[in-house]
Amino acid sequence: MITCRKLARYGRKKILHKTKVPAFPRCPMLAGTCVKVRIAKPKKPNSANRKIARVRLSNFNFVTAYIPGQGHVLQEHSVVLVRGGRTKDLPGVRYKLIRGKKDFLWEERFLRRKRRSKFGVPKPKTN
Repeated sequence: MITCRKLARYGRKKILHKTKVPAFPRCPMLAGTCVKVRIAKPKKPNSANRKIARVRLSNFNFVTAYIPGQGHVLQEHSVVLVRGGRTKDLPGVRYKLIRGKKDFLWEERFLRRKRRSKFGVPKPKTN
């Protein structure tokens, strides 16, 4: 228990804000190079094969990032853009790759209307 004398002398400690994306020092996105592309199993009760990539960022940090969407052609040495945002059922995965940028392009068969911009899919042409 703190006493009045200690409080007057030292004051209270500041509560430090813990960042959710420690690999990004005050920036929203970073470019990186894929080191390894693999499949991970999610936590219970979910079951699937989640695609993840180990990425070496431009600031020389290594992160594990989730590969969103259906299908990809990523492999070792692919250049990608990484943003924050965790995947709840994959422990340790705090980042996601951005589709439609660098080597991580959207697929022709991957046409979607909802949440289209999140996957880098261009606006469909209306005639």
